[in-house]
Amino acid sequence: MSPRFLPERDRDVYRDAIAMSIGICIVGVSFGAIATAAGFPWWIPVAMSALTFAATSQFAMLAVVMAGGGVLAGLAAGVLVHLRHIPYGLAVGDLYWGRWWTRMLGTFMLIDQSTAFALAAGHDRRRAKTAYWATAVIMFIAWNVGTVIGVFAGGFVPDPDVFGLDAAFPALLLALVFPALKDRDTLMAVLVGSAVALATAPFLPTGVPVLLAILGVFATWPRGKRREAAE
Repeated sequence: MSPRFLPERDRDVYRDAIAMSIGICIVGVSFGAIATAAGFPWWIPVAMSALTFAATSQFAMLAVVMAGGGVLAGLAAGVLVHLRHIPYGLAVGDLYWGRWWTRMLGTFMLIDQSTAFALAAGHDRRRAKTAYWATAVIMFIAWNVGTVIGVFAGGFVPDPDVFGLDAAFPALLLALVFPALKDRDTLMAVLVGSAVALATAPFLPTGVPVLLAILGVFATWPRGKRREAAE
C-alpha cells in the first residue's frame, strides 16, 4: 500500500479493522462448514455471503431451516434480525448518501462493524467516511473468504457438533446482545421474548416460536411511553 492510499492518520482504523476481520473470517468458516455439513449445496452459502453480507441474519436463517422451520420461516427470521440496520442507516447514512450508486453500495455494506467504526470517529466526517468504507470492504473480503474455506472444510465434517460449530450462531447473537442487556428495558424485552418462545415451542412448528419472541419488545412499550412523558 502506498502512503497516499493509506494516510498515517488512518492507519489505526485499518489496523483495528484488519484485526477484527480475523474473527469475522473464523465465523465465516463456521457458517460455510455448518451449511455444507447440513447438506446445502456449496453455492448456497457462498451466494448468501456474497449477495446478502449479513452474518447474523444468515446464521438466523440457517438455524431455523436446519431445525425444520422451512425456508419461509428462515427468511422471516433473517429479515427480523436484519431490521436492526434501519437505525444504523439513520445514524451513518449521510456518509454514503450522495450519488445513486454510493447509496446502493453503502446500504449493502452497512453492517455492525462498519457502523461502529464510523460512529467512533465522532464529528470528523472525513475520518468517519474512511472508517466506514475501509471497515466494510475489509469485512466483506474476510467474511466471503471465510465462507469459501468453510464450504470446503464442511465436506470433511460429517457432524458439525463434533467441533461445536453449531454453537457459532447463538454465540454470535449473545456477543451482539450481551452489552445491551445492561439497559433495563432491553433486558425485560429479552426475558419476555425468551419466555414467549419457550412457552409456544411445544405447540407451534419449529421456527415460529423464535419469530414470536419479537413480542418481547412490547413489554417495554408502556414503560417507554411513561419515560418520554417524564422527560
